[in-house]
Amino acid sequence: MSERIFGFALLLLSVAGILIGWDLRAPVEYEPVGPRAFPLLLLTLLGVTAVVMIVSRPAPTKWAPPPVLRHVAALFVVMLVYAWLFDKLGFIVATALMTVPVARYFGGTWRQCVLGGIGLGVGQFFLFDKILDVALPTGLWLKPFLG
Repeated sequence: MSERIFGFALLLLSVAGILIGWDLRAPVEYEPVGPRAFPLLLLTLLGVTAVVMIVSRPAPTKWAPPPVLRHVAALFVVMLVYAWLFDKLGFIVATALMTVPVARYFGGTWRQCVLGGIGLGVGQFFLFDKILDVALPTGLWLKPFLG
C-alpha cells in the first residue's frame, strides 16, 4: 500500500512540475534544445514510473542490511556536496572530487580513483562544453584560461 501512496505523490509531483516547466523560456537560447527539454523529459519519465508503481502488485519489501544503507546514505551525501560545489568550483574540479569517493566505494585504488576523477572531469567537460555546446560552469579559477 505504501508503494501506491508514494506513486500517487510522485504522480502529483510530476504533473505539477510539468505544468510549471511548460512555460519555461530563457531570454537567450544558449543551448540547441533550450532549458525546458530536460526537466520536461525527466518529469514525464517520473510520471510514467509513478503510474507503474500505482498499478503494479509489488512483492513485500525486503530492506538491505544496515551497512549497505549506510553506504547508500554516504553516496547521497557525496552527491549533495557535488551539487553544492558544482557552481563554486566548476564542473571539472567538482566532478573530479565527486568521482574519488564514489570510485573508492566500488573498490578502486587511490591512484585509479584520482586519475579517473581527473580524466572524467576534463574529458566530460570538453565533450559537453566544446563538442556538444552545453554550457558548464568553469569555476572562478579556470575562467581566465577558457574564456
